[in-house]
Amino acid sequence: MTRHLRLVPRIALLLVCASVASVSALDIPYLTGRVVDGANILKAETRARLTAALKAHEDATTNQIVVLTVPTIQPDSVEDYAVKVFESWKLGQKGKDNGVLVVVVPQDRKMRIEVGYGLEPTLTDGMSGQIIRNVMTPRFKTGDYDGGVEDGVKAIIAQLEGKGDIPSAPEGGAAPGSGTIHFNNPELGWPERILMGAFIFVIIGLFTVIGVLTPGVGWFMYVFLIPFWAMFPIVIIGPRPTLVLLATYIIGYPIAKLVLRRTEWYQKAAKELKSKGKASIGGFTFSSSGGSSGGFSSGGGGFSGGGGSSGGGGSSGGW
Repeated sequence: MTRHLRLVPRIALLLVCASVASVSALDIPYLTGRVVDGANILKAETRARLTAALKAHEDATTNQIVVLTVPTIQPDSVEDYAVKVFESWKLGQKGKDNGVLVVVVPQDRKMRIEVGYGLEPTLTDGMSGQIIRNVMTPRFKTGDYDGGVEDGVKAIIAQLEGKGDIPSAPEGGAAPGSGTIHFNNPELGWPERILMGAFIFVIIGLFTVIGVLTPGVGWFMYVFLIPFWAMFPIVIIGPRPTLVLLATYIIGYPIAKLVLRRTEWYQKAAKELKSKGKASIGGFTFSSSGGSSGGFSSGGGGFSGGGGSSGGGGSSGGW
């Protein structure tokens, strides 16, 4: 009896270790593409541009660069977390070790550029630090994650391709809303209004329905669609009805989202996105990187690491 009692602490210790190991493994997301925006801080068009630029660079050089955003990594340090992700994803080609991982953690206000062995002579620790301090940090301080990540990636690619010095932080740029469409109160007949209304409301409505039904990215869609609901209906129904429609959208969307969160199929889809990186909703397959139809996965042949490794080279920073 005494002998069995002595085994209890050892068994408990083993169970605790196994539990800790499983939790640690869950902290590393699936490699669903060249941009894994787990924190949902990047616009869809930014992710698309980054993905295209990173693919073009890889096609030309075989270097693999991946951007990862996660809300928080507590209690890990950004250095330890970046190494874990890099080794799990095996970025870069085996034997060349030519991978780069850009990690951004908005809630912790931390970031890191993790560099594979093979690229350390070209993208040195000092150079990575300069990109973080001079390019990314100024953008992040103003809340411009899209600009910071995109400019940082451009600087990394330029350094690896030998195409110039690190660019300075942008001084300005186009003012917000400079591309806004202005309508001069056109006199439209009812046939034109019906045709334009059908076109506009079907498109905006479709994206609204997708946003409500999709876990994660749905809240991004909520904010993204507000300007569309505020602007385009004015041409069809006038200012006052548009204001009512906008208020209905602003109030109704979150309510519908919160109600759907309690349904079984919605919870199942959310778990699949978190555990598998993709989920099927209404005949469409959505990935956690924001795309549809499941084009990327760490084991499905669309995009995966090539067996590279990192020795901890790179640089970290905060803002």
